[in-house]
Amino acid sequence: MKWSRGVHHLEELARRCATPSPVPMMPVTGLWVFGDLLGEPRDLEWVQVAVVVDLPADDVPWLSLPAGAQHWAQAMRVREPLVAYYRPADRPVWNHRISRPALIWDADGVREATLAALHDGRGGDVRLDAPTPAELRGQLETDLATSLRSLRRQHRSYDDKRWSPGKLEPHADSLWRATDGYLDLLDT
Repeated sequence: MKWSRGVHHLEELARRCATPSPVPMMPVTGLWVFGDLLGEPRDLEWVQVAVVVDLPADDVPWLSLPAGAQHWAQAMRVREPLVAYYRPADRPVWNHRISRPALIWDADGVREATLAALHDGRGGDVRLDAPTPAELRGQLETDLATSLRSLRRQHRSYDDKRWSPGKLEPHADSLWRATDGYLDLLDT
């Protein structure tokens, strides 16, 4: 996809975020962009965004979908080329994969200056500073502990439903996401 098209998709999502949330159980409080869109203008595969939600951190482990996320994403038309990663509001938005993001929308509204910088290919001017190695290590340890608790919860849920009537797919998908998030953090 062309650079300008990627910025356009991000801008439209930011404007939709500025309207009341269509999913009350999914209290979105911020939208950040990270990845290739913050670099030099070029063709893109994806537009990566971090969606900050006002939920307890244990409900938003790394690479998971918090309750209501699928409905929210559908209502907000988060689909290719947009890729959303969810982060809890009580933790930093950055982590080992979300490097030096730029704020696009929060309770104060759409950040027009950030969008203008992205249009001009100046994403580096609007990014957060990198965390110190100690801050990053501390955040990784915190996220890893949260992820392990999630993995254990999802394992129990899967085991409880494994031989019960009904579809196993939602439980298997949640277990896979919890495992993927945990292993990603562990490998880091």
